[in-house]
This record gives sequence, C-alpha cells and structure tokens, in this order.
Amino acid sequence: MAEPTLEEQIAIYQREFEALDPQVEKVISAIIRLSRRLNVAYDRHLADLGISTSEWQVLKALVVSGKPYRLSPGELAKELGLTPAAMTHRIDRMVAADLVTRERDESNRVRVIVGLTDLGREKWEGGMRMGTSFEEDLLGELSAKQVASLGDMLTLLLERVEAAG
Repeated sequence: MAEPTLEEQIAIYQREFEALDPQVEKVISAIIRLSRRLNVAYDRHLADLGISTSEWQVLKALVVSGKPYRLSPGELAKELGLTPAAMTHRIDRMVAADLVTRERDESNRVRVIVGLTDLGREKWEGGMRMGTSFEEDLLGELSAKQVASLGDMLTLLLERVEAAG
C-alpha cells in the first residue's frame, strides 16, 4: 500500500481526531517525511562512495575534532551516542577498510586512539561534496531570502524540541 499524500494523511487524522490543527499537522508531517527521505538519499550517496552512514558519522566526528583528527573510542562512542561495544565493532570494520587507524596513545599506553587515514579523509570529503551538491539542488528553486527564512524557522523549531529534552 502506497503512503498517502500529506493531504490524505491529514484528512484521515482529522476524521479520527477532530481536534487536530491541519496546518500544524502539515508542517510536522512534512518535516518527518522529509527527514526520512533525506536519510534514504544520503545513505544512497554514501553507498556510492563505498561507505555506510555509520562509518561517515565516525569520519565526521574525527574531522570535526580538528587536527590531528584523533579521538579515543570512548570519546567517539559518546559523540555518536553508542555503547563502547558498538563503537569497538564499528572501529574494527573501519580499520579493516583502512578508513581509520587504531594505535596506543604515546602518553598513556593503556589508552587507544583512533585516527583518520588519508582514505578516510577522502571518503569524508566525497560525502561532503555529494551532500553539498544534493542540498544545493534540493533548495535550488528557493530564493536566498527563502532559504534563510526556512533555515531560521527550522532552527527555532529545533531549539524548542532540544530545550524540551
């Protein structure tokens, strides 16, 4: 069964729950659907590069950390909201794919450090190039003022959701 259009979905909800504000529901439902479809598109773009979304998240965390692009597995797990075991499994796969290195910390031989490889950096940059192009195409029909306004409105909504916990 195909997913109903937004208008059909809202009509169904209104039929079953009369107190529904259709304008509010349209905004929220559109955001939810857009998020799902964006995730699918990004997954597809990253797969074209030969990496998964979860691998790209690790690469991103290392790049965002700044030079020398190294973090402990614990720092990565915390950043990505993963358990240590899940992070270890992800790092194992990424080391085997030459996306990251795993080495003992010179200053603390008990501690392990995960570092970005040249291939990992190349894959991250490829993901950024593909994402930037996709996003520019997606918003291409909007004026600069519309893009700025949309960004401001979505940021306000995000801040309210994040503040609510």
